[in-house]
Amino acid sequence: MIGIARRLRDLVGPEMAGPVAAFVAVMVVFGVVSPQFLSQATFGSVAFQLPELGLLTLAMLLPILTGGLNLAITFTANIAGLTVAWTLQAYGGIDAGSGAFLLGVVLALAAGAASGVVMGLVIAYTRAHPILVSLSMMIFLRGLGEFLTRGGDVSGFPDYLRPIGHGSVAGIPLPLVIFIVCVALWHLLLSRTRLGFNTYMIGSNIEAARYSGVNTRRVIVLVYTLSGAMCAVAGIIMLARFNSVRVGHGESYLLITVLACFLGGVNPFGGFGRVLPVFVALVVLQLLSSGLNLLGANQHLATAVWGILLVGIMMLRWLAGQFKIVLRRKE
Repeated sequence: MIGIARRLRDLVGPEMAGPVAAFVAVMVVFGVVSPQFLSQATFGSVAFQLPELGLLTLAMLLPILTGGLNLAITFTANIAGLTVAWTLQAYGGIDAGSGAFLLGVVLALAAGAASGVVMGLVIAYTRAHPILVSLSMMIFLRGLGEFLTRGGDVSGFPDYLRPIGHGSVAGIPLPLVIFIVCVALWHLLLSRTRLGFNTYMIGSNIEAARYSGVNTRRVIVLVYTLSGAMCAVAGIIMLARFNSVRVGHGESYLLITVLACFLGGVNPFGGFGRVLPVFVALVVLQLLSSGLNLLGANQHLATAVWGILLVGIMMLRWLAGQFKIVLRRKE
């Protein structure tokens, strides 16, 4: 039993304590306030709403672990979705075959990865701040999308896309299955590969990583490339779910992805964090949103609550750091 407990602790890490405590608190509070909260309808709603936000959070996670940030995730996802939409329209719109969709998916992944490559190269070789680089990419992608779509929606897709956004496998929503697979891939990437180890090293101390023989430029480019590719996956799911694409879809998700990472124990300065606690944090945030909706709260109030929660997490982290310093001095 002790061996199993140690393995479980090594798998999830000590940073799981915060998200689990938040999960229990949300379940208890909303379960008491609203009897409808602990129902199949609530959890079904969370299961359908979680994937696109979760995929964008995975896209945000890797850059944060290197000490960076990708502010262009939502617009990269939208450009990827638009790439699929334009490909389908070029091959007949609602009459386009599955081959056209597969081609669109490949092109969308390429577009998302290209966005990441550009950001990674600029950050790695010019040492420009990731916030400035990703902000520039965000503005560029937004402007490009608005120019190409004239600010409107692109719709009219084949019926076989609907199951990707609304279908289920063995009672589990298909988008959630895709998200769980991506979570598993990210977990394996960060815990079992050299790229994951080097990502943590760069986030902890990029100069020390460079002197240790790590090709930091290559790792940063790969991290942002993978981030862009994950944005593309999110964009495809969003297209299938909304049955339309426009540049502004999911724009409000940017704040929540950062909040989910920090709530999941990821160090905002890089070098520390795991995928599984972030996954639990995402579930907590979606449950919080669903609970507020059941209480009749406006969606803007939910956004305000997320912002306050983000500030609260920063304050708690600071207090925890001060507490550790006091304990070390006493020793």
